[in-house]
Amino acid sequence: MMNYLARIRSIIIVALTILIVAAPPVLAQRLGPDGAPDPTASVASEQQLLQQSPRIEGHIAQPNERARVLMQPAGRQWDYFHEIILRWLGAIAILGMIAALGAAYLIMGRLRISKGRSGRKVRRFSPFERFSHWVTAVSFVTLALTGLNITFGKIVLLPMIGPEAFSSLSQAAKYVHNFVSAAFVIGLVLIVALWIKDNILRKVDVDWVKQGGGFIKSKHAPSGRFNAGEKLVFWFALGAGVGVIISGYLLMFPFYVTDIAGMQIAQVVHAVIAVLFVAVIIAHIYIGTLGMEGAFEAMATGDVDLNWAKEHHDLWLAQVLASNERQEQPWTTSADQRHRSLS
Repeated sequence: MMNYLARIRSIIIVALTILIVAAPPVLAQRLGPDGAPDPTASVASEQQLLQQSPRIEGHIAQPNERARVLMQPAGRQWDYFHEIILRWLGAIAILGMIAALGAAYLIMGRLRISKGRSGRKVRRFSPFERFSHWVTAVSFVTLALTGLNITFGKIVLLPMIGPEAFSSLSQAAKYVHNFVSAAFVIGLVLIVALWIKDNILRKVDVDWVKQGGGFIKSKHAPSGRFNAGEKLVFWFALGAGVGVIISGYLLMFPFYVTDIAGMQIAQVVHAVIAVLFVAVIIAHIYIGTLGMEGAFEAMATGDVDLNWAKEHHDLWLAQVLASNERQEQPWTTSADQRHRSLS
């Protein structure tokens, strides 16, 4: 027993000796040049930590695991995208589209009805179809304006109206953007349900493209209810709409589905799709108003001029006229029979 205790005592003495010998270098590392203790001497610098991993993160005590990220170097990349890249992308896409349409208007002018107005009208869209379109259109314009404020508001509106007014305006725009999104979802669902059957690509759409879409005055471009250009806009709007809806609601309800990194990706996707969406819809609005005579009447009143329908949607017009004749034929036949019976 005495031997066992003696061995333990010897081990403890050796261990203490080693610690005493090794302590001065360790203490020396923690002392500054003036001999005072330096608590940061053995701490890795921020730059060293950032070089180790681009995704290194600092966390805080937070019950929600997805909300624990306090510092994330990848956030600097997201900030650079939002403050620099997105602004350039948005400016090039939107202003470039406006410039291209302005040049087209100066070169070609407004596309007129070549034979002039006939004075006869053809029903193109029902009241419910127009309602669905305008719900989607008005909500989209509202979302576009309030959304673009997030990207361009600080460099366009802030210098003009000042920080207090800009802060109030931006806060109101955020709430409008969130609530109007529900109307956009409803409108998109309605127009897809109403028009998806008429927007299936067919062989006639290839011929429409070959003929220049009717913009080459010497060539006729056959088309059904919707031409190839309108069909491409429809499918783009459907895909882009689904993209901004999913990414938008991920941002509207943060941390319910994804973490901060996923939300950064959702914001990038939402912003890129949105600016491209705005650029395409600007072209769509131009063609339906300034670019083509008689086109806006389809959504304003639901009726279009007969000659306009012949020039831009001749195959659809033929189907409509044939359908009207079939609907009138039974009444004409019964009237003839009644006339013969009376005579």
